[in-house]
Amino acid sequence: MLLRSTYPTCPLVPEIQDTNAPTWNPVCKITYNRDSWVKLLQLPNEYSFDEALLLCQESQDTWIAWVPSHGEILLNRSDFYC
Repeated sequence: MLLRSTYPTCPLVPEIQDTNAPTWNPVCKITYNRDSWVKLLQLPNEYSFDEALLLCQESQDTWIAWVPSHGEILLNRSDFYC
């Protein structure tokens, strides 16, 4: 038994690329230092503050930080605003 679709087919057509859009990917170039306060994108728990104090840099992309009403936490650079 052959089933046929009665719906019209819609071929995929590539979208026209915007020539005004930038072709580069923006990267955050802010350099953070120890004792800097940063704004968190997500709260570690519902009672914690929305900011963290950077204590020391563990690697190029991670920081050990302290969040009031939570304690120490390991943050990736993508966890806070740049």
